[in-house]
Amino acid sequence: MKNFFLACLMLFSLIACKKDKVPTPKPIPTDPSGYQQYGTPYTAMPATEDAVIYEVNLRAFSSTGDLQGVINRLTEIKALGINTIWLMPIYEEGILNSVNSPYCVKDYKKVSSEYGTLEDLRALTTQAHALGMSVILDWVANHTSWDNAWISNHPDWYSQNTAGQIIIPPGTNWNDVADLNFNVTEMKLEMIDAMKYWVLEANVDGFRCDYADGVPFEFWQQAINTLNAIPNRDLLFLAEGTRTDHYTAGFHLTYGWNFYTAVKNVWNGTGTSNLYNTHLTEYNNMPDGKHKIRFTTNHDESAWDASPWTLFNGKAGALAASVSTIFMGGVPLIYSGQEVGRSTTTPFFTNSPINWSINPDMLQAYKNILAFHKQSPAARKGSISNYVNSANVICMKKTLGTEHVVVIVNVRNSTQAYTVPSPLTGSWVNAITNSSYTLSSNINLAPYQYLILKNS
Repeated sequence: MKNFFLACLMLFSLIACKKDKVPTPKPIPTDPSGYQQYGTPYTAMPATEDAVIYEVNLRAFSSTGDLQGVINRLTEIKALGINTIWLMPIYEEGILNSVNSPYCVKDYKKVSSEYGTLEDLRALTTQAHALGMSVILDWVANHTSWDNAWISNHPDWYSQNTAGQIIIPPGTNWNDVADLNFNVTEMKLEMIDAMKYWVLEANVDGFRCDYADGVPFEFWQQAINTLNAIPNRDLLFLAEGTRTDHYTAGFHLTYGWNFYTAVKNVWNGTGTSNLYNTHLTEYNNMPDGKHKIRFTTNHDESAWDASPWTLFNGKAGALAASVSTIFMGGVPLIYSGQEVGRSTTTPFFTNSPINWSINPDMLQAYKNILAFHKQSPAARKGSISNYVNSANVICMKKTLGTEHVVVIVNVRNSTQAYTVPSPLTGSWVNAITNSSYTLSSNINLAPYQYLILKNS
């Protein structure tokens, strides 16, 4: 009996010991990479043609220059009429050979302490989603900083000269970054893994891909296919580039650089037909569902070129240029500070906070324009009838079903007597004020005046 009790005691001890050693169950990963899905994937992504994108320069957007500064103004972004936020690079930046560019990435999987933490980014995506806005990150695939760990651990992941030295991106003067070699399979897989990290761990909704023309088609196709295979995700991909194979790779949007140049040329005296012809050229053989982004500025232009206020001759000219750009076709892009008429350049290598209290009337004008753009299917995706009967006035009608929208813009800083095409004369409704408007055969347009009309 004593031996029986001893045996039972040993058995109970063994069971207890094994119980103590049973590890706490770990969460089941949502992805073979081991990343966890943070939050709930956003289910209200706009169709590409319905997107209105807002580019955030974190260093200019708030006095703190961080993610919290963006969080604090999410309701203002929403009120502008935005449904997609693009954050300029938020990653840890390199120091070696640095010019303090956010496009000089030291760690693809780390939020820079300058901008905050992963938790801050998660809070931003969560709150943006709750307000009905998606969030895409700026992705820098072509190059890394010189102190990125890949350089010391995998020098073969980089392009090298005949002497075996890692080089900067060919054809550039970007001395702060090292060119990646896209013939290396391991590097490409690590890059795609890092993109996947942000989709899952921060619940972002896609990527604006920097210098996309400098990265091979095969990589973009592999990356986009891999990311699109993540369950329950609807992602947006914007290529900073003009190659037609970007659409084949899976990008929804590419840049309308030629249209931007055409707008500047028209405002500098070129005839208005140049703008519509450029639109047609950019959309020639465009695949279904794909589009150009259209803008009067972005971070590069406002840093190195000039602000819309300067380029288009003040408040009225900048608004008229935006109306021409938003309604001609494509997906509108608004850049930080554009909506309040910042007149100086906006750097992104240094902090330069925007004064949000200036030009409230301009801000309200942008809200009115984008509110109509949002509620009018014809404004967003109607077919265009272009009326070219003046070198100084843009006149077009957009039609979708029974809805008609007429847009007339004086592109000159002088009053223009304009003969309205006969098919457009008659009774309309001012789309901004919702008041009745009779379009006569001959009208006088004040400097940079625009009319946005709809049928009743």
